[in-house]
Amino acid sequence: MGLFAADQAAAQTAIADPFFRQRGQAVRDRPQPAYDAVGLRLGGFTVWPSLRSAAVLDDNVFAAESDARAAASLRLTPEVMTRSDWGRHQVQAHARLDLGRNLSAPREDATDWRLGGAGRLDVTRGAHLGLSLDVEHGHEPRTAAGSDPLTVRPVAFDGVSARLSGQRTRGRLRLDASADLQRRDYRDGVDTAGAPVEQDDRDRTTLTLSGRAAYALSPATAVFVQIVGDDRDYRRVPGRPDRTSTGREALAGVDFELGGLMRGDIAVGHRRRSFDDPAFGDLDGFGGRGRLTWFPTALTTVSVAAERTTADTGVVGAAGASRTDLSLSVDHELLRNLIVSARAGQIEDAYVGRDRTDRRVGAGLAADWRLNRRYGLNADLDWIDHSSEGTARGPRYRALRLTLAAVARF
Repeated sequence: MGLFAADQAAAQTAIADPFFRQRGQAVRDRPQPAYDAVGLRLGGFTVWPSLRSAAVLDDNVFAAESDARAAASLRLTPEVMTRSDWGRHQVQAHARLDLGRNLSAPREDATDWRLGGAGRLDVTRGAHLGLSLDVEHGHEPRTAAGSDPLTVRPVAFDGVSARLSGQRTRGRLRLDASADLQRRDYRDGVDTAGAPVEQDDRDRTTLTLSGRAAYALSPATAVFVQIVGDDRDYRRVPGRPDRTSTGREALAGVDFELGGLMRGDIAVGHRRRSFDDPAFGDLDGFGGRGRLTWFPTALTTVSVAAERTTADTGVVGAAGASRTDLSLSVDHELLRNLIVSARAGQIEDAYVGRDRTDRRVGAGLAADWRLNRRYGLNADLDWIDHSSEGTARGPRYRALRLTLAAVARF
């Protein structure tokens, strides 16, 4: 009866909203009333605390090209999320602490945290405004694309991000606009000789403005155009090239849904990035992205994604990287409380200002077993093959990581 009511509500929503794209439900998005945490009610809010304890085995903890070293580490991650239960408008907040202690290589220890909140103001029927703010302190993984291999410890950074967005839907027309402001501040590292490893030239403030107009041709298909512009303002450091740049991207595309069998979002267009430093040539060419989600059965979800964009990088002397990202994932509900997953992907970075191209191929397996509403077990096996070509090539390495975790939800 509950499933019938949910399906009926979804059908009514689909009729009322020509941009509704949830007729097919992904395995990981499906509610599991018998296993979902109920949370704690506090007035008009619900709070969901959780605690994750994990053991990690890594066969190449330093992402080294030769003389790979295996290590084991323990991670403890308490987290709390809260959301309002109001009929209109919404406020939510989250806090997360990630404690990592390496049993074999103490210099890889890290303590990261993240705080954030978001709100939605329902102005009228079909129109709302959104605001979010996040503050974080983190460490760059050794396997991060373009990370500096010279530092004794993982590079630490502080980040702040804010977003203001608005959406207006009227009949078959939907308008979206957003402004994002991000600030990243990297801490200098030291090498094995104790000499400083400069990271200040990576500090940046990025302002991104985006606008999108979509028109629904039918209840299952809409066409859209999207314009995105950003300014990346890097800190100037004597002796280092200036990475400051301005980017523009214009895309046209379609988002669609084929009943409950498949949905997708595909866009192609033109992108251009101009650098303040004349030593770097402009990036000008094809831009695009796409994502397809296929539901061969009610228990299986297959997702394919591709994107062509410009990425920031930590590679010394490079202004950025022209990135091509491809990924494939499969989720299967083996049991009502057991989801198994497989994934594969490739990321290729062609660096601006350096004769270097990195290619990262990855694959993984995962299992998420919910014992009851409160407790669960996770397992994740992740493999990376990182190669680099060119006269200024970077490190080449392979890494295999196994993570076993227990989760408590309240």
